[in-house]
Amino acid sequence: MNNLHHLTQLSHLEPAVGAPIHNATEFTLVDSATNVESATFDKSSNDFGQAEDPGWWMKFTTLHGGKQQGSQLAIIDNGAIQFGVSPTRGMGITYFAVKGNEPFPIGWKSPIQEVVNPSFVNLESRGGLGWLDGFGEWLCRCGLEFAGEPGVDIFTTDAGGTSKVNCTLHGKTSNTPASRVTFTVGDTAPHTLRLRGTVCEYSYHGAKLRLETEISTEPGSLWLEVKDVITNVGAKPQEFQLIYHCNYGDPILEQGAKVVGAFKHLQPWTDHAANSLKGWETCEAPNADFVEQVYLAEAVGDGQGRTAILLQNAEGTLGSSISWRTDSLPYVSIWKNTVARADGYVVGLEPGTGYPNNRQVERQLGRVPKLMPGESREFSLRFTVHPSAISVAQVREQIEHLQATCECKIVPTSLKSELQA
Repeated sequence: MNNLHHLTQLSHLEPAVGAPIHNATEFTLVDSATNVESATFDKSSNDFGQAEDPGWWMKFTTLHGGKQQGSQLAIIDNGAIQFGVSPTRGMGITYFAVKGNEPFPIGWKSPIQEVVNPSFVNLESRGGLGWLDGFGEWLCRCGLEFAGEPGVDIFTTDAGGTSKVNCTLHGKTSNTPASRVTFTVGDTAPHTLRLRGTVCEYSYHGAKLRLETEISTEPGSLWLEVKDVITNVGAKPQEFQLIYHCNYGDPILEQGAKVVGAFKHLQPWTDHAANSLKGWETCEAPNADFVEQVYLAEAVGDGQGRTAILLQNAEGTLGSSISWRTDSLPYVSIWKNTVARADGYVVGLEPGTGYPNNRQVERQLGRVPKLMPGESREFSLRFTVHPSAISVAQVREQIEHLQATCECKIVPTSLKSELQA
């Protein structure tokens, strides 16, 4: 299905994440191997004589004050969009905003306004919910060893024994600082801007998973792209989980805003969500008494395995979409938490290798992939802004056409009730 192609131009001609980039200038910002950190760094199109481009710029700095003390932040402005990436927080994207005559944010406004340094986060606190004390990003990765609900996971080891792990909410990666970070500028048009990072989730007698990420954009474009490679650097097979927790707020999110996706099946996670299944795709105004609703879906891919999901405002004049490949991320969770703005008015669109159940549940349901020693798995997502009714309608029609190729099975009972039966 070719009409999704422009949403997922994840070209095989691009260099692999971690591979050298030719015809480009690279700057090292952080490198634990050589004990290097740039206290401050800034570059712009003026430094490269790129007069034909919109005026892009990039700044890397260390934040101070409060719980963000010592957190690193890289800000990339391509002339049309601006976003921030925190190497200290596992290369999460802290915010994403549109520029121009009518600028607006894409991400939510979390009660956590600082870019919290992981040294101030105790993942074990609050019964394994400590992850929430630093949760403020527009995009954070849940994983890598485990993701989803906190709780005990009892499993059989490779040696045939039994092991028990206390899995904390959404894993450790978003609170693991990057070991190496580089910024690269393409020497020739379109002068792609790339921020690369390596995050190591290593443990003795435990997982040895490496995340290599590349977050890129082109000057003047309305998209950014995330390419990740997860590698098992250990000598034994290793499970992993990965959920891309993408969090949207107003002005796109408002009363009557809609989620548009193409699914094979959709099911409420809890009985509470099942009570509102009829209007699962429609968002509500901020309500202090709202109780979160989560819907779990398996995505439909086109002939090349591409899919997309869209959040649009009530009038369909603003929107933002995510596109990805279903062979690597077959599932997507829709998290509706339209509480009062002061408490974090948000809707999350979350492509993943599975759903946000505890790892033990996901394993029982066959949704915990495993990497052999030295094996890698690649993931690519493109995030696009749609700032007009025309651009929103184009992507919505493409998704609706994709849905027309496959009937979505709506399961009325919640997954949790099925698990308890």
